[in-house]
Amino acid sequence: MLQDPKQFSLALKQICDEKGLSEKQVIETIESALAAAYRKDYGNKMQNIKTKFNLQDGSVKIYDLKTIAEDVPLEPEEEQNLDEDKTELSPKEKNAEIQIDGGLTKEKKRFNPRTEIQISDALKIKKDAEIGEEIITKLESPDNYGRMAAQTAKQVIIQKLREAERDTLYKEIKKIEKTVINGVVQRYDPRFVLISIGKATAILPPENQIKGEKYNIGDQMKFYIASVNQGRKGPEIVLSRLSKEIVKELFILEIPEISSGVVKIKALAREAGERSKVAVTTDDETIDPIGSCIGQRGNRIQTIISELNGEKIDIIEYNKNAEKFIGNSLSPAKILSIKTDIEKNFATVKVRSDQFSLAIGKGGQNVRLASKLTDWKIDIQEEKSEPQNKDDEKKEKTDSKKETSDAKPKTSDEKKKKLSDKKEKSETKDKKEKDKNKKKK
Repeated sequence: MLQDPKQFSLALKQICDEKGLSEKQVIETIESALAAAYRKDYGNKMQNIKTKFNLQDGSVKIYDLKTIAEDVPLEPEEEQNLDEDKTELSPKEKNAEIQIDGGLTKEKKRFNPRTEIQISDALKIKKDAEIGEEIITKLESPDNYGRMAAQTAKQVIIQKLREAERDTLYKEIKKIEKTVINGVVQRYDPRFVLISIGKATAILPPENQIKGEKYNIGDQMKFYIASVNQGRKGPEIVLSRLSKEIVKELFILEIPEISSGVVKIKALAREAGERSKVAVTTDDETIDPIGSCIGQRGNRIQTIISELNGEKIDIIEYNKNAEKFIGNSLSPAKILSIKTDIEKNFATVKVRSDQFSLAIGKGGQNVRLASKLTDWKIDIQEEKSEPQNKDDEKKEKTDSKKETSDAKPKTSDEKKKKLSDKKEKSETKDKKEKDKNKKKK
């Protein structure tokens, strides 16, 4: 019996709040500790001790719980070799396999006297007992426990609480697996980066890092939870900075039209750290999907770019027509024509010679991202501007010669006229001067 059940109840609630555990989990831990303490001082190796703790008055009820099994002869050696701390036989011991004529044959299930009772013995206790039922024998609850028993109970409580805390944390993080979260860089190591994500610590391996990106201690960044597994010391969480889901999450956070569902992201392709292409659309004719993503003076898209450490982002308008969508995805290059083969899912795109390198992009990046975005195989072909045939080329040459020959005499006539005009002007000047001299005389 507890001296102060209310004080104990408050302490239990405090533990639940600190560890993030439910009241049921903590009470189960206490019951396991009490069972271990009873087994240490008063129990024996043939008992399967279970306890029931009452939080209201602090009383404890102790039981010996056994499952009814079929009659199996028990070997004396097996009974002596039962481990005192072992409550159940291992699967190998329960279903031992023996080799007969080169084949494997399973023996019958072994009888465990600690957790099981034979049907013949169970019928003595309960007349209508059946195989599979449980026989509960109430045991006397002691007033005090010894020092060793108390120490055992303490160790059980500490161990069980840690296990429950790890299990709760694992379940919480498992729910948000394959999503984007905020994390703080805790420690940088050449092999991996340790990231703090609330109560847990995750790792960012080199293969999931963006090439050339710096991770300074204390930096807050967005990460994608790639996997969550249960480990010995708690959940093993692996993060990534390469996922395109990070870009999608940033668009949802920074652009109200996308978070409200007015503008939708139809497709997204990314080469982390270098460039991303995002295809957006809307059913509202009054809204410009690309303009709403860019924002006034580009403030919205600049916030996303800075969060991604300068990664370039192309925003493209989605179109149900495959040819138009492919043409948009290859922007900023200008397209001449597109031919699609639906069966092969292949598109041939022709561009001018001055747009050819722009359409392909640096190292084929632009066409590669466009292919991922549209889910089409794209082939870029250069369209050279040439005359249609040789006759046209000859005509152009003869026409140019005629133009030059016609132009020459025109220039010579103009020169002659200019010379004659100059002579006439000089002659008139001479006559005027002679007349002036005659008058003076």
